[in-house]
Amino acid sequence: MSTKVRRQQTILRLLAQHEVTNQPQLVSLLASEGIAATQATVSRDLEDLGTIKVRVPGGATVYGVPEFEPDRIAPHDQLRRVMGEWVADVAVSDNLVVLRTPPGCAHVVASALDRGALDGLLGTVAGDDTLLCVASPEVGGQALAHLLRELAGLNRNDADD
Repeated sequence: MSTKVRRQQTILRLLAQHEVTNQPQLVSLLASEGIAATQATVSRDLEDLGTIKVRVPGGATVYGVPEFEPDRIAPHDQLRRVMGEWVADVAVSDNLVVLRTPPGCAHVVASALDRGALDGLLGTVAGDDTLLCVASPEVGGQALAHLLRELAGLNRNDADD
């Protein structure tokens, strides 16, 4: 097993066992496992592993690895909770719907929507604070935007678009 593979497997285990809030902390945890790594190396590893920062109870942000479970469906209540907590605005253009979130939160909403199995939502693309949702031709952007506003608790008149 290569050093990189071993180091990255150890990082995944450490992230599952500890609330790692920053890269120097992870470098220190790796050192306690007998693995020497620079912060630059750890930074590249975190990027390679697809880690994200997630907020935990108490307000701290820690590194996490999203689970890829394409068959796992988010319950409707969970989707409504995520949308209500993180979506600030919904705008529509043809079959594209744009959602605005606080900085660093778009991926959380995208993941919930992708697992939400909503009729008419073909998929999502998330940036930092902006999320693009693609509506199916059968449903269209206006109807999808209306549904997403409803889920987010944003009772805005669709005529504003």
